[in-house]
Amino acid sequence: MPDGKPEVKPVKLICGITFAPSADLNEIDSRLESRFGPIDSRSGKFDFSFTDYYESEMGPGLIKRFLSFEKLIAPDQLAKTKNETLSIETEISIDGRRTVNLDPGYLEESKLVLASTKNFAHRIYLGDNIWGEVTLRYENGEFVTHPWTYPDYAAPLAFEYFKRVRAKYREQLSQ
Repeated sequence: MPDGKPEVKPVKLICGITFAPSADLNEIDSRLESRFGPIDSRSGKFDFSFTDYYESEMGPGLIKRFLSFEKLIAPDQLAKTKNETLSIETEISIDGRRTVNLDPGYLEESKLVLASTKNFAHRIYLGDNIWGEVTLRYENGEFVTHPWTYPDYAAPLAFEYFKRVRAKYREQLSQ
């Protein structure tokens, strides 16, 4: 604890990707890697049938997956990261309509934090018109939801994936 300040550990950058069946995942991955470095894990894909929120813009039959990046980041980079992903969404939109929604966040030992462009009572302002929320917390060897946790982040596939990413993160911290 230099100068009496607690150490701020780096965190594991993750991204939730909701995409139209027509979206080019290789292009999405390439753009993400060009900004954030190599992807080191991907979840399986699953149907995004929890809400129809994105259907008017992106169409029906949406798919979801998660990924994580090899390089650890400082937690205060989350707002900048969210703005970068917003740029990617715009770059690959077709006729002004998104084909992908990118939800960056980070995972640390005790929680998963997501960035958002929307303010609500449970979110804190990070800067650059971006808010953050603790979406999941880690207790007694399991991820636990909050009343505001989106259903896709509460799915069993998500929990299992984030447990693997957490284990990888802990390994990275120990090196």
